[in-house]
Order: sequence, then structure tokens, then C-alpha cells
Amino acid sequence: MKDPIFQSLNDQANHELFAAHSYLAMALWCKDRDFNGYADFFWQQSAEEKEHADKFQKHLLDRSKLPLPGPLEAPRTEFTTLIDVARHALVLEETNSCKIQACYALSVAEQDYASLPLLLWFINEQVEEEDWAHTMITLTARAECAGAIYNLDRHIVKELTSGD
Repeated sequence: MKDPIFQSLNDQANHELFAAHSYLAMALWCKDRDFNGYADFFWQQSAEEKEHADKFQKHLLDRSKLPLPGPLEAPRTEFTTLIDVARHALVLEETNSCKIQACYALSVAEQDYASLPLLLWFINEQVEEEDWAHTMITLTARAECAGAIYNLDRHIVKELTSGD
């Protein structure tokens, strides 16, 4: 594995850990404001992002490269509203999609064919991730009164994962 590929995949593993940390911060914000359904959903997302980091790290180890965990940027912890949280989730997913696509483009350019199946899996996964983020924004924006947001909060995990 050429060094640029190693660096790209290692950086992506660290970005997945940043995303996990970001979703944890979002879950805590939601839990603090009694949006328990949203908190549960974001805790699940945090765990999923950690699993994604593990996939990148395992790929590196399988190719005799030692993953190098790096420092993580502090996640955003201040939000004004629940829709603000939902919009931030979409930004996280869109950023992740761009980074994964950049890894893929580099792997193609460097003819690192062994990384392509992993990256294609992530490209497909990101379609699903961006889809739930868009749906979350739509549903949250639609819930215009306290009763509607309360009802949505109770069912958000089911609403966003029913297609799985």
C-alpha cells in the first residue's frame, strides 16, 4: 500500500471517530432537553460511526499497516433548536460522503484496487446515511407544535430505521 493511500484511509478512520464523538455530543444535547428518542437515535449513530472506524482500521491492519489514531477535533456541543441538531447531522454525513469519495478517487488514481470494495461499501452506506438525515430534517421541520415534536420524538428511531 502506497503512503498516500495509507494516509487517506487512516485519516478517514479518524474522521469516523470524530463523527462518533459528534453524534455522542448530539445525543447528550438531546437527552439534556428530554428529546429521548432523538438521543437514542444519535447514540446508535455514534456506535455505528465507531464500527465504521473499526472497518477502516481492520483494513489497514489486514494490509500490514498500523492505524495511527490521531487527535480529534472537539465536536459541536451548542445548538439552538432540534432542527439545528438535525441540520448538523446532515452536514456531518455530507462531509463524510465527500471524504470517502476522495479516498475512492485516490485509490483509483493510485491503482490501489484492494481498497475499492471497502470504499464502495462506504459510498453505498453514505447514500442511506444522507437519506435519513434529509428525512430527519423534513420530519422535524414539519413538527410545528410541542405535541407534534413530542410524538415525533417518541417515534423518530422507528421513522428513520424502518427501511432497514
